[in-house]
Amino acid sequence: MGVEPENTLRSFVHAERVGMDVIELDLHLSKDGALVVMHDAEVDRTTDGEGPIGQLTLAELRELDAGQGERVPVFEEVLDAVKTPIQAEIKDTAAARALAEVMLRRDLVGRVEVLSFHDAALAEIASLVPGVRTALVDDDWGPDLVERATAVGAKSLVLDINRLNLDTVAQARAAGLKVIGWTVNTQDHLRLVRALQLDGATTDYPEIRRTGRFTA
Repeated sequence: MGVEPENTLRSFVHAERVGMDVIELDLHLSKDGALVVMHDAEVDRTTDGEGPIGQLTLAELRELDAGQGERVPVFEEVLDAVKTPIQAEIKDTAAARALAEVMLRRDLVGRVEVLSFHDAALAEIASLVPGVRTALVDDDWGPDLVERATAVGAKSLVLDINRLNLDTVAQARAAGLKVIGWTVNTQDHLRLVRALQLDGATTDYPEIRRTGRFTA
């Protein structure tokens, strides 16, 4: 989020209030296995602490200031704070297993789409959660992009807007895949979203929402 402290409950509530279609967030595991919402693997950039999330307990993470007095949230707090559909990005198979437990327990298949740069993580959650919707994320893809996505059962591609072109979109569409561009923060990027006729776009600035399916 570019207008509120990143990956905090405050930012997600703001995104819902301004009418975003979907909220995108990133999940890591704390030292004691809690699903923590933060983009980076380390807390240094977005909190007053330092070190890898995986080396801190949830109690230790709770003591950190994530901006303007906000604390680092866990995934289920976000689920309770907003009703908007969620795209949850996972970094590895361990996070996939933890997320699968929450999705099954809370019956979230219809609300949560799972994203990852890592094919194995998508394959893992697909094996654990029947009917889960998944999307492959990439910023440096090769000619096997569509093959990779279909191999793990992904239904969408979430791709760097700066590398997207008509050929990539056409290949994805031929395979029945949706295409979402990230990160769309400028008017030039918005024009590209329209020109490529993307299925959606991810932005840090909810107010930029002009067309299509946007996530924050």
